[in-house]
Amino acid sequence: MPGEAYALMERLGLAEDELCRVLGSDPLSILSGQADHDPRLRILLDLTAEAEVKVGPEALRLWTRRQPQLGFLLDGDFAAFEDALTILAERGLTISRGPGPSPPATPR
Repeated sequence: MPGEAYALMERLGLAEDELCRVLGSDPLSILSGQADHDPRLRILLDLTAEAEVKVGPEALRLWTRRQPQLGFLLDGDFAAFEDALTILAERGLTISRGPGPSPPATPR
């Protein structure tokens, strides 16, 4: 799928409906390339380029799929998404175990 909108979709691991929501667009505008002229698209591509280089494409996609980052994008809160990207670029991807009981100790 050609176009810069699809480059963003691939980079962030977004589904097509999520991409439409992020850009406030419809599938036909994306398919026709009209969405490629949206200034938000260029900004998001520029913002995510550095993070993609620093943490790698797979880590960026994994990070984007998590909350609150995905929520920031889908809600159009690009300032919060940019702040989160800055932290990602500085610290890298951290994966932590969620709340809950600790796994049982393994006997030696």
